[in-house]
Amino acid sequence: MEGGSDGDDGKTFLLNSNSSSSSESSPMIEKQVGRREERSGGVWTALAHITTAAIGSGVLSLAWSMSQLGWIAGPITMLVFSALTLTSALLLCNCYMSPNPIDPLLLPYRRNASYVDAVRAILGKKNAWLCGVVVHINYIKTGIVYTLTSSFSMRAIQMSNCYHTKGHTADCEFETTHYVLLFGFVQVIMSQIPEFRKTSWLSIVAAIMSVVYATIGSALGLAKTIENGEIKGSTGGVPAFSAAEKTWSIAQAIGDIAFASPYSLIFLEIMDTMKSNPPEKVTMKKASLAAATTIGGFNLLCGGLGYAAFGNSTPGNLLTGFGFYDPYWLIDFANACIALHLVGGYQVYTQPLYASVEKCFDMKQMPVGKLNLLRLCYRTAYVGLTTGVAVMFPYFNQVIGVGGAVTFWPVVLYFPVEMYLVQKKIGAWRVEAIVLRMCSLMGLLAMIFAFVGSIKGLLAAKFI
Repeated sequence: MEGGSDGDDGKTFLLNSNSSSSSESSPMIEKQVGRREERSGGVWTALAHITTAAIGSGVLSLAWSMSQLGWIAGPITMLVFSALTLTSALLLCNCYMSPNPIDPLLLPYRRNASYVDAVRAILGKKNAWLCGVVVHINYIKTGIVYTLTSSFSMRAIQMSNCYHTKGHTADCEFETTHYVLLFGFVQVIMSQIPEFRKTSWLSIVAAIMSVVYATIGSALGLAKTIENGEIKGSTGGVPAFSAAEKTWSIAQAIGDIAFASPYSLIFLEIMDTMKSNPPEKVTMKKASLAAATTIGGFNLLCGGLGYAAFGNSTPGNLLTGFGFYDPYWLIDFANACIALHLVGGYQVYTQPLYASVEKCFDMKQMPVGKLNLLRLCYRTAYVGLTTGVAVMFPYFNQVIGVGGAVTFWPVVLYFPVEMYLVQKKIGAWRVEAIVLRMCSLMGLLAMIFAFVGSIKGLLAAKFI
């Protein structure tokens, strides 16, 4: 399967002969391909989509990740992953436009409306097939993680009220299964939103929610640190019984950080919602820089202040692990924001997947009745898949670690680097090519390490 594109194999184009040109697209051509009314996004809508995608469940695990890495390696690792994500975004800005092979005289450049479309146009069909597999795995694992995290947040509201009523030592453990099923039911309804461009309002609401709960988590961490009268933690992180145990915990922490950082996968779908004046490339660079600052800041605040507050006893999830008990109403509100945000975040990540299926079945040519029936069936089946896996593996940090490790390297590093080198016609032995590929190789080794450690943690949580 391939990523969702608005055009049919290159039938959507831009008049500009230079993709970075500031000239406007022809109104006649825009009208012919139906883009002027639909492509109305700007910096703020792009920032909302990116924030919804990037400030999600992963940010809640960063305090725990920091506790495994310590005060030196923790912040450095977060900054490195933020820098890699921003670099990936800037490279992908150049991938939205590629030469039009069908009619280069009339329309020299075409739009690549999805990640897979860009890989196919620049690197060829074989790479596009491989990319399609990776992309779909990424969509599915994100859906699973968001389902799981939302259920934990809904359960945390019930637990918080229980602790408030019965005391902090009361037995307030509850099952998550019915919350997972509730989230799945909501997504069955939300999945009937026709396409990605129709989710801008949802992304804006979700982005606000994500900023709110990230701010609350950071503020609670700061308040507890002040209450403690000291900054807890150490340069080496949580001590372990053995070197092997410490190694695996570090690997899982790296996987968690990798999950919290990227938004590269939906970058081009977001870019395809942009108005063409100013050029999409210019708008997305501004949005990416603003997003990198916002996301990086929240990641460091949540991770650092959470670790400073709890030290070696830092919970796996900052807001549902019950390091904080009071004020209970604020914790309830933060967890409600998480659940609401992930309703939107789930759609931001799954709408491109739905679009790829619709393209595969050529749903634009189907009668409305059959289209709606098929859409209802396959989208409901997908929600059922992610819901079922979340029920089977209800382990927050381990699932996030696996999710971050499994697709970070190909999506954030390998394909953006290779597309950039091909587009700019940079030879293999040029300094720029060597540096970029060395960074990509180091990222691959780090993700293999994180994947093995996270899988080990997941199996241990399930069977031990």
